[in-house]
Amino acid sequence: MTNHNDKLISEISKIRQILEKTYISNIPDVDWESANAFMWLTELKSFKPVKSVNAVPLELLKGIDQNIALLYDNTERFSKSLPANNALLWGARGMGKSSLIKAVHNKLSKNSTNKLVLIEIHREDIKDLPDILQELKQQKKTNFIVFCDDLSFDNEDTTYKSLKTALEGGIEGRPVNVVFYATSNRRHLMAREMIENETSTAINPSEAIEEKVSLSDRFGLWIGFHNCSQEQYLSMIKAYASYFKITIKDTELEANAISWAAGRGSRSGRVAWQFITDLASKNNISIY
Repeated sequence: MTNHNDKLISEISKIRQILEKTYISNIPDVDWESANAFMWLTELKSFKPVKSVNAVPLELLKGIDQNIALLYDNTERFSKSLPANNALLWGARGMGKSSLIKAVHNKLSKNSTNKLVLIEIHREDIKDLPDILQELKQQKKTNFIVFCDDLSFDNEDTTYKSLKTALEGGIEGRPVNVVFYATSNRRHLMAREMIENETSTAINPSEAIEEKVSLSDRFGLWIGFHNCSQEQYLSMIKAYASYFKITIKDTELEANAISWAAGRGSRSGRVAWQFITDLASKNNISIY
């Protein structure tokens, strides 16, 4: 009986080795030293280096000082291989959620204790997180921020369950060299009607709500973004104009900026940047 079991274990081990060898050989090698940022390509099951990240200097982000401090401190600790939380940046559109993540990474990646790499993953590819984390945890001398922009889930979308597992890592735990940062317009990542639909069809409505809402609880750090005032909007405009050396009188700059926002029916960091882009172009100044 013992010999039979030993033979069976030996055969299973051989099959496992063959499968592992086949799986690993299908994953292209990644040169992690080639860049500080990468994009996950689900069709290739690999990472594409991003040589130049579209990141604005951190000091140009105005009106969100507390948010900057919260994310910067969390990321700085992580860059030193200290414990850090997954972060959810949620709230008003165009207020610098994704810009803040890229700006903080851009600043800290230049002088972090270990190499600090930003990995962008599209919402549609959340299902690949187990493969991604398996790869990243092998790079022990590198710390990774896995970043998903505009994360949300709609009706009949069950990939949120994969995210819940990945955020806490299942029985293995989340790799110590990985944190997950996401931006969303929704605090709980799911539309209200999605939660209500689950409630109306569930045997136990309270458990259905708990299942949905608990996803955002996996993020230890919540950072809220709110619509900006006219004063904050103008401070963004002035900071951009000064940084890019756009010569214009303050009264004219403010009047044009207010008119620009009125034409779009909103004030935000995105609207401020669009205004500066237009103004710089008219003055033959490059901002890229």
